[in-house]
Amino acid sequence: MSNQKIVLASGNLGKAKEFSDILGKLGIDIVLQKEFNVPDCVEDGLSFVENAIKKARNAAKYSNLPALADDSGLCVDYLKGAPGIYSARFSAPDPTDSKNNAKLLELLKDVPMNQRQASY
Repeated sequence: MSNQKIVLASGNLGKAKEFSDILGKLGIDIVLQKEFNVPDCVEDGLSFVENAIKKARNAAKYSNLPALADDSGLCVDYLKGAPGIYSARFSAPDPTDSKNNAKLLELLKDVPMNQRQASY
């Protein structure tokens, strides 16, 4: 009997390894969505949960398999939770990790270190 396959609605190899380490013990094989040529979906939900649901539904639609997704971002207390769901595109119109980090540091440059709490 073969293992159950679940498509991971991500291209992140680190996430795939984490999910495989956990779910592999249960006989579940994690397969990245790129194996099924799943196009990226628009993450225009109003919360991390909505975006994760959209990504999972998109991956399931194109792969015809059950899908698993997550969504995350950096939530800075001083910025009232920003960038939050907009973390990946924080420095739009042409966001990169470097530009996102630079923008965040610029916004926090005058904020004392003890007021720079954040969570993922």
